[in-house]
Amino acid sequence: MHTYLGGARPRDELEREMPEVPERWPGSFVVGLDGAMIGRILLRRAAEHRRPAAAGKVDLGHLFLPWSWGNGYAAEACAAALDWLDGALPGEPVVLATQSANIRSMRLAAKLGFTEVERFRAWDAEQWLGLRPPVTPTE
Repeated sequence: MHTYLGGARPRDELEREMPEVPERWPGSFVVGLDGAMIGRILLRRAAEHRRPAAAGKVDLGHLFLPWSWGNGYAAEACAAALDWLDGALPGEPVVLATQSANIRSMRLAAKLGFTEVERFRAWDAEQWLGLRPPVTPTE
């Protein structure tokens, strides 16, 4: 079930996005429940071919099994991944893109502190791009 993911992409395109250096892929996390994988959180550098406002920033993505939706697992896991990022790469702005029709993802983005930067059309649907400003390290 990939309702809001925009469809398949060519293998060569995906391979070009794989990082040659770890800094382009800051984090990839498996979310487990009772010993089973229920989701995944990805933190990667937004590709230059995407929205100019996102290029070079850390992009937060999440994917969960449909039966787990609505239980707060994505909110908890995304918040933990962002906390980890704030410690590992302090001062990094983070972007999140989702279809504007994905109401749950839009609510989650707001809860995590993302604000709208722009809306655009891609994959035959309106997309929403949000930004979470850099978290200033406390001394």
